Amino acid sequence: MFRKAAVPTVSNGSYLQGQANGKLSSLDSGQPAREGKVVLKKKVTLLRGISIIIGTIIGAGIFISPKGILKNTGSVGMSLTIWTVCGILSLFGALCYAELGTCIKKSGGHYTYILEAFGPLPAFVRVWVELLIIRPAATAVISLAFGRYILEPFFMQCEIPELAIKLITAVGITLVMVLNSTSVSWSARIQMFLTFCKLVAILIIIVPGVIQLIKGETQHFKNAFAGNDASVMGLPLAFYSGMYAYSGWFYLNFVTEEVENPEKNIPLAICISMIIVTVGYVLTNVAYFTTISAGELLLSKAVAVTFAERLMGNFSLAVPVFVALSCFGSMNGGVFAVSRMFFVASREGHLPEILSMIHVRKHTPLPAVIVLHPLTMIMLFNGDLYSLLNFLSFARWLFIGLVVAGLIYLRYKRPDMPRPFKVPLFIPALFSFTCLFMVALSLYSDPVNTGIGFAITLTGIPAYYLFIVWDNKPKWFRKLLGK
Repeated sequence: MFRKAAVPTVSNGSYLQGQANGKLSSLDSGQPAREGKVVLKKKVTLLRGISIIIGTIIGAGIFISPKGILKNTGSVGMSLTIWTVCGILSLFGALCYAELGTCIKKSGGHYTYILEAFGPLPAFVRVWVELLIIRPAATAVISLAFGRYILEPFFMQCEIPELAIKLITAVGITLVMVLNSTSVSWSARIQMFLTFCKLVAILIIIVPGVIQLIKGETQHFKNAFAGNDASVMGLPLAFYSGMYAYSGWFYLNFVTEEVENPEKNIPLAICISMIIVTVGYVLTNVAYFTTISAGELLLSKAVAVTFAERLMGNFSLAVPVFVALSCFGSMNGGVFAVSRMFFVASREGHLPEILSMIHVRKHTPLPAVIVLHPLTMIMLFNGDLYSLLNFLSFARWLFIGLVVAGLIYLRYKRPDMPRPFKVPLFIPALFSFTCLFMVALSLYSDPVNTGIGFAITLTGIPAYYLFIVWDNKPKWFRKLLGK
């Protein structure tokens, strides 16, 4: 079921591409494709790359609950400052990933970069936690928001039954899996359409907000930094929430081998996407405060819906539909990208061999997509999803910080590596410090949940030695694993 991990090569220090069925290899190997060889096609253009990043970053959060930042900052002015600073820092992180994506032309994102810089054990732990808990739970959470808001217009006068939400959510998850299993082109096209819908939804909020500002509706911005004083722990927690809202800028690096002209398109797509998202997030929050006071925003369950009801009347019914489409786009982008991490991990020998196989006609990593479906369904109907995400939210920033620290390490370990795009050294230093600071903060502010998440992450270490390192497994154990 699991194979021994590929060993480092002597020539360049990188890891050999696993041969899933004796035919697969990295698209950046420089070797011409043999006749009949099945590979993932380069179908991600610049526009599709932008749609993957924007479409995955913008989920339900900006429309439903920006109040977490306001609650922890204590004032309108400070909350807008946090939104801006988080956007800039996320851009710094994205620029670091742009450098990594142009000098390490392999798909897999976090997993691949940790493997290149620090070796197989931490890389295996990363993909182990992602496959078993993080991705199924994250997909289930965003899909539940999709199910709730797609049903919202039909249950305006009553509470939506939980069973109905879960059933429509299950349909949405299945649809995303089928789409990503069937066609890379259609998945990318639908992602572009959904990204357009997200931007339209944001404009539906921003344009009336600008009109309100022109009319002089600025009363909520007077003494913008006055209000409840933020606690010492409040500001860092607000910062943490802001960084989570921007997370998703790294997903294009999961599909590097499928990007056309990655040296040019990865940095361009990342920079364009982060500027659009940061400006959109800040202006959307400004628009909210032209109509809703800080106190009213904290009491609202869905800020965008409250805003639309006050300014748009019956048209406000369209907002839940746009939120649902936004959630569907995040689901689609996340599954499209993360399935490539599992594909690459299998190719390197860290996951079952079947996950590195490609459909011979559709040219999609079909098993790597489908493996998420049963795990997500289990999470959806049985798991305490939000607790799981709380347990493991620190793991995301721990490994992202490790990846960016690895960029600094590779500058010294492999100085001759071609770097078509290179960032100033202070950018990865500042960003990796920020990530590790957030991890340390979570250990201090919520030791129970973070400790549980830390323990779950550590289970990857014995799993690595059990499945990857241990060669002389008993016959019954090999039979249990399906070998």
